[in-house]
Amino acid sequence: MSTKDYVEKDYYKVLGVPKDATTAEIKKTYRKLAREFHPDANKGDAKAEDRFKDISEAYDVLSDEKRRKEYDEARSLFGSGGMRSGGPGTNGYGFDFGDLFNGAQTGGGGGIGDVFGGLFNRGGRQAQPRRGADVETEVTLSFEEAVDGATVPLRMTSQAACRVCSGTGAKAGSTPRVCPTCVGAGTVSRGQGAFALSDPCRDCKGRGMIVDDPCTECHGSGRASSARTMQVRIPAGVQDAQKIRLKGKGAQGERGGQPGDLFVTVHVSSHPVFGRKGDNLTVTVPVSFPEAALGGTIDVPTLNGPAVKLRLPAGSANGLTLRARGKGATRKDGTRGDLLVTVEVTVPQETSGEALSALEQYRDATASEDPRAALFKAAEGA
Repeated sequence: MSTKDYVEKDYYKVLGVPKDATTAEIKKTYRKLAREFHPDANKGDAKAEDRFKDISEAYDVLSDEKRRKEYDEARSLFGSGGMRSGGPGTNGYGFDFGDLFNGAQTGGGGGIGDVFGGLFNRGGRQAQPRRGADVETEVTLSFEEAVDGATVPLRMTSQAACRVCSGTGAKAGSTPRVCPTCVGAGTVSRGQGAFALSDPCRDCKGRGMIVDDPCTECHGSGRASSARTMQVRIPAGVQDAQKIRLKGKGAQGERGGQPGDLFVTVHVSSHPVFGRKGDNLTVTVPVSFPEAALGGTIDVPTLNGPAVKLRLPAGSANGLTLRARGKGATRKDGTRGDLLVTVEVTVPQETSGEALSALEQYRDATASEDPRAALFKAAEGA
């Protein structure tokens, strides 16, 4: 990064965050903007592409604690025009600011120039590696895949070194030459008062090399859209809307920088029979009135497995929950949650014959019992 970037570019404004924003806030804002202005989502929109580059550049600085500190210090020193030179003949003072940068004249070590030189990474040094951008994508799993885990193919498109020219930008059979303007540094220095500001070289656009015969694929940029398909393992027990981070699976870095990360948002389809509560699965099982009243053993289906038998207590009320242990979703430690079985007492729509006669006899036998007596008693005492 050049001194001019430190002094003139307001990265906080680029991302739209306050100067005291936390790293988490910066990351959240960056992801939102990156999705909005990503080139894949704005085909042929040059302004969106430039905006995406500015967002990525700002995030590279503000997401790194050390670089953010250096940036804040540089802005504090120079952003308001502070520490200007007042050399002889300019303001009546005979003080030469250039002496501050000569450690030998003061008897010190490398002088204050070494401090600012490290801060601004001034001309003559190679451009620093840049970490690749984080990439976000989505995948939809079936209910069973989310419970048991699955390996799914993901097709990703991102910027990477051009495969035709291997990132050189030069056509096959030719090679780039060192830029004579910046001598391969990618930056040029210009004087501004007492300080030398370092800007990207206009002739080579900061690459340090000039391509006379450009690659027909990337047109000399050395970068091109790269499509690749990856087999990604989604762990068992993943929840709907959960985001999974795959380190180093994002966009490739530049100049030897580390690749970014891949963030996969998982969507889980619903199931016609089973539901889910955390690590537990849920199912509603209908039972007849005699089963609920007299009790007994009922068969309960499980996900991707044989049915289990559960004991239904006599006098079971509608909505009672039974538990089949170890028949739920897989946890991170490999164990499984439970299957929560909700009892639903069914009422026949039509009754005739012996069943009708038996119900009438039951009604007559229990006529003295009023199931609503306690309700009215509570209402009267309220």
